[in-house]
Amino acid sequence: MSSTLDLCCELMKRPSVSPDDQGCQELLAARLEKLGFSIEHMPFGPVSNLWARRGTAAPLFCFAGHTDVVPPGDTNAWDSDPFTPEIRDGFLYGRGAADMKGSLAAMITACEKFIASNPEHSGSIAFLITSDEESAAVEGTVKVVQELQNRNEQIDYCLVGEPSSSKVLGDTVRNGRRGSLNGILRVNGKEGHVAYPDLAVNPVHVFLPALTELVQHQWDQGNEYFPATSLQIADIHAGHGVNNVIPGTLSVLFNFRFSSEVSAAQLQEITESIFARHFDSLELQWQLSGEPFLTEEGELTEAVRNSIRTVNGTDTGLSTGGGTSDGRFIAPTGAQVVELGPCNASIHKNNEHVALEELDQLALMYEQVLRQLLD
Repeated sequence: MSSTLDLCCELMKRPSVSPDDQGCQELLAARLEKLGFSIEHMPFGPVSNLWARRGTAAPLFCFAGHTDVVPPGDTNAWDSDPFTPEIRDGFLYGRGAADMKGSLAAMITACEKFIASNPEHSGSIAFLITSDEESAAVEGTVKVVQELQNRNEQIDYCLVGEPSSSKVLGDTVRNGRRGSLNGILRVNGKEGHVAYPDLAVNPVHVFLPALTELVQHQWDQGNEYFPATSLQIADIHAGHGVNNVIPGTLSVLFNFRFSSEVSAAQLQEITESIFARHFDSLELQWQLSGEPFLTEEGELTEAVRNSIRTVNGTDTGLSTGGGTSDGRFIAPTGAQVVELGPCNASIHKNNEHVALEELDQLALMYEQVLRQLLD
């Protein structure tokens, strides 16, 4: 068993469903302390955060990731216990294998090999690890970044271990992400009997014209880095589950994944103007999960691409697709941020898995990135 696989299994045995770290960060910190890292635990509320740094000079290269995982769901739908790592046919199965305990293990073993041969490396290496990425993401990386900014600690390069790959390890690297804006809408009507519609106001009927206008609106055309902004209705609910009552209220959850061509404020303004044309009584709340960010091609993207090509010969494509990541909190500080991790086909699913070969190759890629930037 390779050292990366062994550490990954040790992490996976800990049922660290967000935001409960279950001792994962203590395990990582112990390995890093032996390498000469200064260890800082930064808990905020129920969230565990780890900041570890080796060296004081610039540039500061940071590995970022999370120890928390999503719930396993119905364990009977798994072929093996989700928190008992199991190897079958060249794959490691269990919750967190791909998202993202495999990446965390590879980061540690990459550092161990790099530092063993480069104890006096240039610059500094850091780890920013949270247990709050898969849930609210309000007391994790964002809080640690705020603390670092308060004391003028500047990350220059950041490699996030999110599972970015599609078909082959390293075929896709994220160099940015779209923004994410959530809306919670409540439309008020007047409840009544379906046989007497003149005595009621059906909020569903009121909302339908606004819904049509929303989904037909062209928010932007995107650009060379980002696809066009997308609006998706995530949930609509009204009524009591019976067929003879006109509902009194309608609740709608919706989300924008938006490009850098439009701001969250503009999306809010346009949406509110559409609603205003169709009904008077409503309640609307907004939640901004993150602005779009982009790292243009430069030292970090070049180092990552070269490392992937060196290890497995794959030509890498840069992408801003997918969901959000904690990179959205780090990029605004001025850091170059990329995401490189395992294939993502099984993440957040039953029988989550990672190829054993990918774990060892990923550690080699991370090590090569360190060599190119800090050797």
